[in-house]
Amino acid sequence: MGRESRKHEPEVDRLSHSNGATTRTQVGIVGAGPAGLLIGNLLLQAGIDCIIVEQHTRDYIEHRARAGLIEHWVVEFLQRKGFADRLLREGKPHSGCEFRYRGQRFRIPYASLYGGRTHYVYPQQELVKDLIASFLNAGGDLRFTTPALAVTAYDTPTPTIRTSTGNIVCTFLVGCDGFHGVTRASLPTTAFTAHEKQHEFGWLALLAAAPPSTEEIIYALHERGFAGHMLRSSTVSRFYLQCPIGDSIENWPDERIWYELETRLALHEPWSLTRGPLIEKGILDMRSFVYEPMQYKQVYLAGDAAHIISPAGGKGMNLALADAAVFVEGVRAFYKHDDETLLAAYSERCLKRVWRAQEFSHWMLHVIHAPTSGHSDADFMHRLQHARLERLRTSPASAASFAEEYIGWDIDLGAYTE
Repeated sequence: MGRESRKHEPEVDRLSHSNGATTRTQVGIVGAGPAGLLIGNLLLQAGIDCIIVEQHTRDYIEHRARAGLIEHWVVEFLQRKGFADRLLREGKPHSGCEFRYRGQRFRIPYASLYGGRTHYVYPQQELVKDLIASFLNAGGDLRFTTPALAVTAYDTPTPTIRTSTGNIVCTFLVGCDGFHGVTRASLPTTAFTAHEKQHEFGWLALLAAAPPSTEEIIYALHERGFAGHMLRSSTVSRFYLQCPIGDSIENWPDERIWYELETRLALHEPWSLTRGPLIEKGILDMRSFVYEPMQYKQVYLAGDAAHIISPAGGKGMNLALADAAVFVEGVRAFYKHDDETLLAAYSERCLKRVWRAQEFSHWMLHVIHAPTSGHSDADFMHRLQHARLERLRTSPASAASFAEEYIGWDIDLGAYTE
């Protein structure tokens, strides 16, 4: 890469892609999720040309319900870059979360334990809307309903995105197209090491048209299984229920779902759960993956294309946005300062954060989930979980450590991005 490779740099143009012609750009981006959109916006601010291709319609991705917990560093970063106006206006800052077990509850005031940092509850689809609008208003090239069919990176001097309407030749290519996307699938399997963990339980994921019954996120450990009450808006709530691996959604009629939520979230003190129509329900495949490295030649992977993490702790979207910020820092250094060291170190820098988040998420999963019934050590493990929660409740040091991991870690970016 560097000066030698710049002789291969495609001359930037905006040829019509409706007739199958080749389009050339500096950075090709596959996928218009949070990572791809943040990369595109940051590149435009830096004066670096890019094209985003997205297989779905704009309406689909702007209404696709996903995560909703945005870490402190992300909010600060987006605010500095001018992308957080609506987030700060309509999102809700959170400074604590609640754990429940044995019919009792306790609160972890993580903001006061970690320098006043807060989360923001702001649905991912709302952030996507903001980033799409910003990108298009800045003149960005975002091609909806344009699926990438393949990526070539090893038999040409510059990577290429092949679509049904033509090819996009670029100097750098970043795959933000998720675990099942074509970017990583188009690369040699021998280029990566896959690390995988299949968790011992499943999650029933629910979205209800019901006002939240809590002001803060609830994590409940119950002998029948975990229950989680998350917040999305004043009229919509997210819930999770632990279920067996291989369970079917047909086993979960609405009345059973509400019964289990009320049972597992119940307290010895007065408290009630607000019901409402279930507008979405599905069973999550609770697996964790990490692919190393996160780059191959001039192709880079970001977000779910490189790593999948369990929902416990709300790390997934935040890791994807961290990947985006680190990638753009490297691209800026390359174009503005002829410095390719940050791009070369992309995987190493991202993976440190990814593995730290994986460790925390794994720990949290095994604190709040009931052990598999029928195992000889199930009762022993359940008592251990009570002990861990009791330590979290009574030990200031344990609570402070949880706060640091839960709220997330400030990202270390240099002057090239800032």
